[in-house]
Amino acid sequence: MKKEDLKKQLKQFYQPSAKQFSIVDVPKMRFLMIDGEGSPDSKVYQEAVAWLYSVVYPIKFIAKKKYGKDFVAPPLEGLWWADNMNDFINGKKENWKWRMMIALPNWPEEELQSLFADAVEKASKKLGEVPKSLRMEWFDEGKSVQIMHIGSYSEEGATITKMHEEFMPANGLKPHGFHHEIYLNDPRRVAPEKLRTIIRQPVKEIN
Repeated sequence: MKKEDLKKQLKQFYQPSAKQFSIVDVPKMRFLMIDGEGSPDSKVYQEAVAWLYSVVYPIKFIAKKKYGKDFVAPPLEGLWWADNMNDFINGKKENWKWRMMIALPNWPEEELQSLFADAVEKASKKLGEVPKSLRMEWFDEGKSVQIMHIGSYSEEGATITKMHEEFMPANGLKPHGFHHEIYLNDPRRVAPEKLRTIIRQPVKEIN
């Protein structure tokens, strides 16, 4: 049974350079999503991420049995923002808002809906009441600037500043959507200095 691997199929979006920014046109993709707010160190954040993984892995296992299909579980992704963006820039994590996501394979709608329903039912037996914001949804990000950040999450600031204050203006671009991060490592198993995180910002042209 062949495994679909989105990181390989969509290599340019999941394996960018760590040395220079690139401009990409991200295709419309289907994700598992869950929304929340507060610090990524908080219990509510950890529970939200647990829900995503507790659904995506049953989808894998049920798909094998039900449809003879399989896929490599894609990395965790997150959209981040704040009502007052100064809170985001200045690291006031308690005011951060987020949408955590895991991509799904491009399978027929009827199959995915069935898999999602079965997986959520299975996850609820372990985790309890299903969060209201847990869902499958299309995300059409489009034109974006991205780069690979190697190092701890706390050191992303310089890269983000360079992206927004140097690269984007120099290329006639401005932000158009939420700050996006894709986590290619598990921080529980990888040293902070070796973490690989894709930093992406959807953009549009400056009029």
